[in-house]
Amino acid sequence: MSSASLLIAFIVYSLALLGFVIGITGKKSVQVTDPETYVKKWGSIGLTLTIVGFLCHATFFFTRWAEAGHIPTSNMYEFMTFLGMMVVLAFIVVFLIYRTTVLGVFALPVAIIIIAYASVFPHEVQPLIPALQSYWLKIHVTTAALGEAFFAVGFAAGLMYLVQNVNFSSSERKDRREQRGVEFTLFILVVVIAFVAAIFSFNGSGYKAVFSSNVIVTDVNNVEQTVKQETTYVLPPLVGPHQAETVQMTPFFGMSEPLFEAPSWMKGANAGRKLNTVIWSLLSGAILYGLLRLIARKPLGAALHPMMKGIDADDIDEIGYRSIAIGYPIFTLGALIFAMIWAHEAWGRFWGWDPKEVWALIVWLFYAAYLHFRLSRGWQGKRSAWLSVIGFLVVMFTLIGVNLVIAGLHSYSGV
Repeated sequence: MSSASLLIAFIVYSLALLGFVIGITGKKSVQVTDPETYVKKWGSIGLTLTIVGFLCHATFFFTRWAEAGHIPTSNMYEFMTFLGMMVVLAFIVVFLIYRTTVLGVFALPVAIIIIAYASVFPHEVQPLIPALQSYWLKIHVTTAALGEAFFAVGFAAGLMYLVQNVNFSSSERKDRREQRGVEFTLFILVVVIAFVAAIFSFNGSGYKAVFSSNVIVTDVNNVEQTVKQETTYVLPPLVGPHQAETVQMTPFFGMSEPLFEAPSWMKGANAGRKLNTVIWSLLSGAILYGLLRLIARKPLGAALHPMMKGIDADDIDEIGYRSIAIGYPIFTLGALIFAMIWAHEAWGRFWGWDPKEVWALIVWLFYAAYLHFRLSRGWQGKRSAWLSVIGFLVVMFTLIGVNLVIAGLHSYSGV
């Protein structure tokens, strides 16, 4: 039931996004006599579908909680699906305040991409490791995710502002730099979409490659020993593990061995797989981005620009600021204060410079700087929008890059 509820939620979110898109693009039709009423109508339809999707998503969350016996936020699949649900909740709250239909065109895709990304991870219910067996798991993770969800809405509003106000027809140096910044942000989103599509495509075709390599591990007595460890690839291994033996490999366009090995300075049996994933993400993202450019026949930012005509730029700027202003104290409580209390209970110290702790602090300091510049220096408009976009990219690196790439006490959350 939980899996079916999440699938239904994903489909309904997609339909809601379609409703918001129809509301924004359809108002220009010659058959529409009252564009304002038309936009409000489709905005209400989109909001209704979003709420229905959220209820289905909540059904997934609580039924999985009942199935697992603990709050389902203990691994990447569970946390990212929960974060997607919180992004939708934050969007609903902000939409009910400002009633800006175009916000759905930019905010809902963030939630949809997060849920799709979560689906590439193992779905099995896993027992909690001892470090997570605490009521602080509910408090820390839920509040941190809710704060990040409002940052996501702020990111969507910031991107909207830039798409509307960057001069895509200018060839001046400053404007070209802004155009490249917007295009890079959109490219990052396309890379994530392409990565998810690649994973599902190769999983659906039954592709698999397994390698065996020697890994040095340390036992409980701090004695190092060499053991055999297998690494499974779900994407064709353009990069294989360093000095590994091929156990099984499905041929891919005649390729029965990796094209090259991971460099020796990349430690661990999973180093090659991580590098392979990065290469496949960039490669598939570049292909998808190229196809979209061919279809649009212009940069993606310039293609989205007409959607923002008639929208009050000050309203968009205000939405971005208010979203971050709401999310910041929630994130402060969840990601710092509650996290430090739990760290003291679990590990006997409030702070230990673990990579995840450091990056959570970086996120907190970044948004503190955003609010400082906004309130004290009057940074509004483009400056504020750029900070909101960059800030959420830092958030996503903290959630994905730190969990999956950098080893630390929070590495279990990357399983």
